[in-house]
Amino acid sequence: MQRRFTLKALTAAVALAGISALPAHAQSGGTIKVGILHSLSGTMAISETVLKDTVLMAIDEINAKGGVMGKKLEPVIVDPASNWPLFAEKTKQLLGQDKVSVIFGCWTSVSRKSVLPVVEEMNGLLFYPVQYEGEELSKNVFYTGAAPNQQAIPAVDYLMSKEGGGAKRWVLLGTDYVYPRTTNKILRAYLIKKGVKESDIDEKYTPFGHSDYQTIVADVKKFSAGGKTAVVSTINGDSNVPFYKELGNAGLKAKDVPVVAFSVGEEELRGVDTKPLVGHLAAWNYFQSIKNPTNTEFIKKWSAYAKDKKIAGHMDKPLTNDPMEATYIGINMWKQAVEKAKSTDTDKVIAAMAGQTFKAPSGIVSKMDEKNHHLHKSVFIGEIKADGQFNVVWKTPGPVKAKPWSPYIEGNASKPDEPVKK
Repeated sequence: MQRRFTLKALTAAVALAGISALPAHAQSGGTIKVGILHSLSGTMAISETVLKDTVLMAIDEINAKGGVMGKKLEPVIVDPASNWPLFAEKTKQLLGQDKVSVIFGCWTSVSRKSVLPVVEEMNGLLFYPVQYEGEELSKNVFYTGAAPNQQAIPAVDYLMSKEGGGAKRWVLLGTDYVYPRTTNKILRAYLIKKGVKESDIDEKYTPFGHSDYQTIVADVKKFSAGGKTAVVSTINGDSNVPFYKELGNAGLKAKDVPVVAFSVGEEELRGVDTKPLVGHLAAWNYFQSIKNPTNTEFIKKWSAYAKDKKIAGHMDKPLTNDPMEATYIGINMWKQAVEKAKSTDTDKVIAAMAGQTFKAPSGIVSKMDEKNHHLHKSVFIGEIKADGQFNVVWKTPGPVKAKPWSPYIEGNASKPDEPVKK
């Protein structure tokens, strides 16, 4: 019988945490503790704060219906403050000291990569709610956001199509960290396979918190003179505000040089004059503007919650977005899995998560893949409207299964479609 922790692993976890590394599911008292690991300050707060509130809304909703296995959920909130090493430290605290059963958190891949060895070493459970670059598959993580084939690849296909403008030249513009660089590696290989020349692809990166996009936008404008050009933006965090403002200032209109983003949703556009940005695109798996009864109910719930809790910005102008939906699906699926397993034990919950379904606000019955820890997701491409909402211009006929290992990266063909047990 293999013990959960090797002596080496246990010693390392204790040394790192400075606290007892008891299994995360060890519960005492009448509550089940839920960790919330989102930046409430720093450059990522613009995106992440609302996800903390989404978890709290779901917890209130679950508790009002009797909790989980007769126990109330108790949120434990920490602020890793957009500081990547601090994400790891806060994870050790949540699992070792606070004894949470599950963690909902992270936005960027760099924060997830910081957390990953900790949740694996301490056998915790992380639900990650944002699109990412793939090239990872962990037993201890459920990826409720999109893999590249559920966002980035469809977006490029759309922009290459006649309907999407028939782009021939490409600017891959991103924040300088793992998600943009890896996604752009995949996209570059994909574009070349589609017959695009290397000279027709330009890659540019900026640091987190970058605010001066005048030169970059001018360069994009110059590059676009060589043929029909599209920009694929993996800019993240609060840098989206100055980037989109500069697009507007430079008069770079969507009909001339369309920009498609994977990290710009309703929340990020809140602080921007969107009138000059009409027609620019975002590829997500959910938009607030999607019309169906489940989404109407989701928006209604969030609006009432935001008003009741006096959430800044949202109490007057409630907005929902893709990572909020992914967060909401994740915590509800986790609840269902705990009830199926009749336990908060990490390994039992992981087993029970396979094949879980939930009626998603996007309009589909969302399913957790039986093997690869990713949700099957519909893909939507939306155009920015003058009011900061999105008009859906393209969508997949139904849910798409995630490919964690991109076929456009050499050596991936032999990698298994389920986490390797360590």
